[in-house]
Amino acid sequence: MKIKEVLSALERFAPLPLQESWDNAGLQVGLTETEVSGALLCLDVNERIIDEAIAKGCNLVVSHHPLLFRGLKTISDMTDVQRTVMKAIENHIAVISMHTNMDNAKGGVNFRIAQKLGLQDVGFFASKSVDGIEAGSGVIGELAEPQAADDFILMVKKAFGVECAMCNELLRRPIRKVAICGGAGDFLLDEALKAGADAFITGEMHYHQYFGYEQQIQICVIGHYQSEQYTAEVFEEIIQKDCPGVRTCIAETCTNPILYI
Repeated sequence: MKIKEVLSALERFAPLPLQESWDNAGLQVGLTETEVSGALLCLDVNERIIDEAIAKGCNLVVSHHPLLFRGLKTISDMTDVQRTVMKAIENHIAVISMHTNMDNAKGGVNFRIAQKLGLQDVGFFASKSVDGIEAGSGVIGELAEPQAADDFILMVKKAFGVECAMCNELLRRPIRKVAICGGAGDFLLDEALKAGADAFITGEMHYHQYFGYEQQIQICVIGHYQSEQYTAEVFEEIIQKDCPGVRTCIAETCTNPILYI
């Protein structure tokens, strides 16, 4: 199985036209005609991820966040990105990134978050059509049973293994309908409210956006890395289904740059 076949499978699931205009999803580094020795699946790409790929005999890295957001004018040892590109090329490792196209795809990042929370009847809110494909930046679904706000937040923390959650004033009514946008999803807060959500879960949000929603919607912010940490599972399912025989490894390296002290 060649790298280009894995790339094709990932892009069939999350077509590149679904990505936002500022994004750079798709092939980042490497030759696609090469046979796959193994695929390392991760959230971010840095030197330590490339080292793990080398150690595990993987010549392909599939990440959620792109290694290359902007063009490089120099490839040297000056920055982490440049060193990572050099190390990948030196070790004949290809890098593929599926970012906002995977966020916006049906069955993608946000659907996996909903699955981890046990939500039912999950679908897009604020949906859009791109080249005839249904897409959306966030999803909404329902808990099996209504929960008090404090119980809901504890459940979310446990599901994502987070040390703390940033929330607004606790809602004084049961939570049933939950809206989700992994990563930096604060731009969808008002859309979640319009969709009738009792709670909104995202990875990060600006300080001033916490104001003015008291007793309207329960905000629960769990961290960018934490919210998207299960994306590698989606990659693994796609590859195992459409590229049988390709060995996959979910990265053990934690690339979260934020420490909670």
